[in-house]
Amino acid sequence: MFLGYIYNKSFGQISGFRLIFSFFSDFVMFYLLYTFNFKTILQNWKKPIKGWIIIGGSLIIAIVLSLSFSKFAIQFLPSIPFADSFLFITNLVKGLIIYVMVLLSTFLFYSVDQRQQTLLENERLIADNIRIRYEVLKNQVDPHFLFNSLNTLDGLIGMDTYKAHEYVQNLSQVFRYAISNKEIMYLNEELNFTESYAHLMKIRYGDNFQIKYKIDEKYITWYIMPISLQLLVENAVKHNVISTKHPLVLTIETTSNDTIKVWNAIQLKKEAEQGEGIGLANLRERYQLLFQKEVSITMTDVFCVEIPLIKELKDTKINNNRDESINNRRRACCGSEFATIN
Repeated sequence: MFLGYIYNKSFGQISGFRLIFSFFSDFVMFYLLYTFNFKTILQNWKKPIKGWIIIGGSLIIAIVLSLSFSKFAIQFLPSIPFADSFLFITNLVKGLIIYVMVLLSTFLFYSVDQRQQTLLENERLIADNIRIRYEVLKNQVDPHFLFNSLNTLDGLIGMDTYKAHEYVQNLSQVFRYAISNKEIMYLNEELNFTESYAHLMKIRYGDNFQIKYKIDEKYITWYIMPISLQLLVENAVKHNVISTKHPLVLTIETTSNDTIKVWNAIQLKKEAEQGEGIGLANLRERYQLLFQKEVSITMTDVFCVEIPLIKELKDTKINNNRDESINNRRRACCGSEFATIN
């Protein structure tokens, strides 16, 4: 409307018919130019080819429409005190102005859209990379756990057949939990699993192996990564002397910082067991990838690992996994069930 007003005012005539016709002709030109440009952009052609087609095709459309509208105005609208050639030229200039406006705005819209697409693609690639890395780390846990469990079983075979048989029976229960595909667990579920694993160690080491639990009941329905506490218990068994003279006592306790802490006095073996070192590193990276939280490790006269507890889950996929165990959320974990293993 603005272009039509300026255009008709230049002729000293601002009739209703000319104003409406100018508005209609300008609207049609804008519409056809934008339609042509964006349909061209959607084609699977190379960018330089699309660019030249837009520039050339839009120019042809603008010239053809300008001349066509000029001819229509001369034939059907009231005459003006100027030569027809002047009307053609002014309409052509107006058409070229519209052409430049549409061309510049098209490239602006396209560049903004491409930038948004690039940002979205980068975010998708980052998310995919994090998910793949997490899956790789998660897949490391099961072979690592299986390898160490079979090593323990191998130590029992030939020494005590009854204990080896009992160990195998308990091991099957432990593996039901270990091979579950859940990315997150309630703390009480992880504590139950850790106690089952501790029972396996009890079969092997007897009273020389003990775990003390100090769990605030409010945390039992908070979340923790599966096999995290068990991994720390396994790590302590692997690296410390366990004997009648030097019993291994682990303490698992919640803290006011919304974490759970596993610690034991350091009594390292003279000859450290060989391993791939994936346990603690795996746990730290899984927490960093999934929750952007740090697992704290300190070593003085005691070795202590502090794991963050998660109160609420923001990820819907993770959140859905908790429903399977909703009826068992309030198991007792501070009384006799998690008393010191004797």
